[in-house]
Amino acid sequence: MTKAITIRELLALAEQSILSIDTARLDVEVLLSHSLGMDRASLYASPEREVPEGIVSNFNFQLKKRKDCYPIAYLVGNKEFWSLELNVNQHTLIPRPETECLVEAALELIREKQTVEILDMGTGSGAVALALAKERPESRVLAVDVSGDALVIAKKNARLHQLSNIEFLQSDWFTALKDKQFDMILSNPPYVESNDNGFISGEIRHEPRLALDGGPDGMKAISQLIPNAIGYLKPLGYLILEHGYRQAEGIRQIFLTNRYQNVAVRQDYAGLDRVSIAQWP
Repeated sequence: MTKAITIRELLALAEQSILSIDTARLDVEVLLSHSLGMDRASLYASPEREVPEGIVSNFNFQLKKRKDCYPIAYLVGNKEFWSLELNVNQHTLIPRPETECLVEAALELIREKQTVEILDMGTGSGAVALALAKERPESRVLAVDVSGDALVIAKKNARLHQLSNIEFLQSDWFTALKDKQFDMILSNPPYVESNDNGFISGEIRHEPRLALDGGPDGMKAISQLIPNAIGYLKPLGYLILEHGYRQAEGIRQIFLTNRYQNVAVRQDYAGLDRVSIAQWP
């Protein structure tokens, strides 16, 4: 007969098994609390509670995947962004803290109760679009993605948070937009260089490569998006892009070449160039 294992014992054993991961203790807490259907604080409120064998088996399966750098967000099926709990899966990019800088940059340009038309290109889980729809309920947001699977998740998240001022459209960038025009276009486009080691050994190898791989220099999608956005921006409309921390100057030059004005760069929480903003004349 197998000896029952307690929460305390299981946490200790699990942590030792994934010590190669910097966030080992946090990860095992998140995975076990998810498996048990309780919050992390409850693990420590009842450390001697015995864990059922079936849950131990499921937990160990998830732990094995985590040891291979499979993202925690995919294992538990959700990720918080802008105080919104979002569903995510392998069809969507995992929302990251630095992308909140994209939302902040947009909100600074939209007054409260102002009605503007916003386009979120490459919406994925809908993180950016939902955050803007929540913060600026008078505005209308169109969230676009080429992946139908990603849009299923984004629509689910919109229903979860009861946001009605947002619509979704499957499109390969601007292809299906016809003659629509917007006051603001935002995007967190693919900007990781194709030879980045993360695609070989990092967590990003488990995320949709289409949403990450920006070509040899990471600028392929960006260099196409900037000129193509012109026909979809209203006069004095804004284009706001998230990008790699070394790409700001190259993006500035593309903006200027295409006659955008008032080009500015915003830093992320680590002080790195992360978001570029420009205005169409």
